[in-house]
Formats: sequence, structure tokens, C-alpha cells
Amino acid sequence: MIRNFQEHAANERTFLAWIRTATAVVGFGLAIGRLGSQVPSPWTEIAMLFSGGLVILLAYLRMRSKQREIDSTTEQAAEERPFDLLLLALVCSMFALIAFFTLHLV
Repeated sequence: MIRNFQEHAANERTFLAWIRTATAVVGFGLAIGRLGSQVPSPWTEIAMLFSGGLVILLAYLRMRSKQREIDSTTEQAAEERPFDLLLLALVCSMFALIAFFTLHLV
């Protein structure tokens, strides 16, 4: 049995949740952009794909950081990490891009 298996499994589930969130938001945003009669700018689609990829990369780095923390023998204080805040900001920016796409539909 892997030491701290439950913590590692929870960490991996959190990573996969970030992946699902990024994929869903990007897919939904790109689909909304294609619904209107006006074709959206390719730069907004590129920005959406780039921000989704960045969320996935940061989620991976966060997962690796948490793995080291779980395996560490020293006690860690619970504090907000820059990864968490940046991931939140990126997901909010993806929602802003979806709003931008939606405004082009009207």
C-alpha cells in the first residue's frame, strides 16, 4: 500500500477536477463563439485555448507541489498558494472570454 494513499488520491482527484473545469469552460466558450452569425476573432479563440492550457499546466504544477507536501515529514501550515490564486484568476478570465463571445452574439 502506498503511504498516505488517501491524500494522494484526493490530490489526483482535485487535479482531474481542474482538468475537467478547464476543458468544459474552453469547449463551452468555443461553442458559444460559433453559435452566432458573426465569426469570432481567431485571437479570442486562441486566448481561450491558451488560458485553458495554462490552467491545466498550473493544475499539474499544483498537484506535484501537493505530492511533495504530502510526502514531506515536516508539518506544513495551511496557507493559500500562488497556484491556487492564479488558477482562480485564469478560470475567471475564461468566463470573461465567454462573456465576450456572448456579447458578439447579440
